[in-house]
Amino acid sequence: MDTKNVLIVEDDTNITELLSIHLSDLGCKVVSEKNGQNGLARAQDESFDLIVLDVMLPGLNGMEICRKIRQGDRQTPIMMLTARSEEIDKVMGLETGADDYLTKPFSVREFIARVRVIFRRSEEKARYAAPVPQRISIAGLEIDIDKRKVMLRGERLDLSPREFELIVLLASNPGKSYSRKQLLSLVWGYDFEGYEHTVNTHINRLRGKIEADASNPVFVLTTWGIGYRFNEDL
Repeated sequence: MDTKNVLIVEDDTNITELLSIHLSDLGCKVVSEKNGQNGLARAQDESFDLIVLDVMLPGLNGMEICRKIRQGDRQTPIMMLTARSEEIDKVMGLETGADDYLTKPFSVREFIARVRVIFRRSEEKARYAAPVPQRISIAGLEIDIDKRKVMLRGERLDLSPREFELIVLLASNPGKSYSRKQLLSLVWGYDFEGYEHTVNTHINRLRGKIEADASNPVFVLTTWGIGYRFNEDL
């Protein structure tokens, strides 16, 4: 495995040192920040193969950092760490743009296993990903992927990072049906068993923004028994 650059944003020095040691043993180059604002600045200024992000941080919390990172970067994997164990917190983290979520206390062995999975998926995605056009124009829907801008009949849409990634994936492959599990893997970057409802929620929100009538969609269609597809007949 090539050397991976990892950023840890965590205010607990003991956790940072422990994770740094094991990531270094994995062949990673590790840098760290204790403050949320500093962590965000570093994430935006430098290139990383993984960002390990604590939720509770001084300066700026992890959820907000993740949200801000995803506004300009939909590729870098983000793993969130938190002392919270409620399902709603996990869902919020994933919907904000995280690729994985670990609840403290966790075993270092589990952490490293998940890091390996993230790196393997990133490498496979880079190896097999089909080239995506920088601009997509279909039936009044204009998507500028480089600028992360979506226009519908001349009006800009306010999409969340995941909504944007969903419409880019679907509109780049009109007519191709994706299961909810496939969308979780391709858009969220990880297999989250039991979180397929997150895809439904995002599709419903996306339809509410791009469809004239969300109950009778024109752009994002349901493939019954499978999942969703972008209308190939537009």
